[in-house]
Amino acid sequence: MAVIHQAQLTPSKLETIAAWLPAQPWCPPGATGPSGAAGDLEHVGAYRFDDPDGEVGVEVHLVRAAGALLQVPLTYRGAELPGAQRRLAGTLQHSVLGPRWVYDALGDPVHARALDAVARGRAQQAALVRPDGAPLPAPAVRVRAGAPGTGAGQGGAPAGVVDTATAEGLEVGVVRVLDGTASAPAGAATLTGTWPGQREPVLLAWTR
Repeated sequence: MAVIHQAQLTPSKLETIAAWLPAQPWCPPGATGPSGAAGDLEHVGAYRFDDPDGEVGVEVHLVRAAGALLQVPLTYRGAELPGAQRRLAGTLQHSVLGPRWVYDALGDPVHARALDAVARGRAQQAALVRPDGAPLPAPAVRVRAGAPGTGAGQGGAPAGVVDTATAEGLEVGVVRVLDGTASAPAGAATLTGTWPGQREPVLLAWTR
């Protein structure tokens, strides 16, 4: 379960994403405007994974920018992640939890383990609850394990805009631009998702 606090975030998650996006090679030109303003982004939805230790928040955002639908996995930590400076997306102040270090989750081992568990059907996306345990409405983005990757159309490399990294001995692939063209390597465990306006499951990520 992911505990959701009614808290003030400074800067907001969307502002943090907007400031970080322009430096990413897969970000479409003009995605956040000349000022990098969050107002240039449309937040489509998000989904979460559980950290069994309850220390790290793992949340994946879908945002629309410059006509493209982008996937931005983030982890929220109460202290810096050693050796991950290049993955740091920013810092924010959480009115309940205090300072949080926000990382591109692709290089975070907690994200890798959680993604792999869901992609292999050993776990499900996190349910959302209030601090008192009361359930919150299910998120608009729903994810689940998909069929194993086939490698179709790759020519030796993933199709579409896919970002890869290795963590915890796992190779992780995240589809950054959700244009429906991405595929997973043959035999890889896959994560698929749906969201408002997208009823058919779309490949979101894979592990192997």
